[in-house]
Amino acid sequence: MEFLQPRSLPEALAVKAERPEAVPIAGGTDVMVELNFDRRRPEAILDLTRVAELADWSRTDGAVRVGAGVTYTRMVAELAGALPGLAIAARTVGSPQIRNRGTIGGNLGSASPAGDCHPPLLAVEAEVEVASAAGGSRRVPVDSFFTGPKQSALEPGELICAVHLPAAAGPQQFAKVGTRNAMVIAVCSFGLALDPSHGRVGTGIGSAGPTPLRAREAEEFLEGVLGSEGLWHSRGPLGETAVGRFGELVAGAARPIDDVRGTAAYRVHALGVLARRTLTWAWDQYRTGRS
Repeated sequence: MEFLQPRSLPEALAVKAERPEAVPIAGGTDVMVELNFDRRRPEAILDLTRVAELADWSRTDGAVRVGAGVTYTRMVAELAGALPGLAIAARTVGSPQIRNRGTIGGNLGSASPAGDCHPPLLAVEAEVEVASAAGGSRRVPVDSFFTGPKQSALEPGELICAVHLPAAAGPQQFAKVGTRNAMVIAVCSFGLALDPSHGRVGTGIGSAGPTPLRAREAEEFLEGVLGSEGLWHSRGPLGETAVGRFGELVAGAARPIDDVRGTAAYRVHALGVLARRTLTWAWDQYRTGRS
């Protein structure tokens, strides 16, 4: 196995163009597990830890660009104000050691349906910036990025460079179900984002389908309720009927399977609970002005 270690993004893209089979690695929290259990034996490893351009984030005109090498720990410490949903999800990942090593780019690159970053990114309609030496840079909407279980829209020779998403314009929440709060793959997870300025509701479902999913019917339903009843403006209470229906629609959007972590029926039930719970939390934040 060959170990390749570029020191700049142009060099990394050049190496990837020459060796498209090389497996990128940053924190190694997914790749090293596969190597240790002999599930994968690539011909080459492309170490990106010395590519400084991937470790930066910036905020411009209400938008945030998060480099692929930004770790979960930094998301919590540096981005909780601008990207609260993503920061909440990052707090649930693994142990402190894993959060210190794991990156948002690695989470996207693994393309696991259970990736903790994916629901918050779906909820705000993030875009994934990818690049290659030959084709330059392009952006892929995150709901088009996942093409199948552990499969993505990355082309041969491309690397994930960053994620682009709007800074929070309202409350954001994330919750997941597992045997414990962290150091566990989610049985299912749910992300929610409220954007009062645009009257928008965003959702993201994890670990309950072949790819991360959005609950579009649930989004449209809640947008209709909040708009028609003037609740965005009045910040009045949200009725239990609406909260319950939102949970039903989120659960109905799932496409789960039975596996060792849980049954499909349990995932559907749990998603309804998570949807109602996160909506209650987020609306309470909005009503009290804590968003």
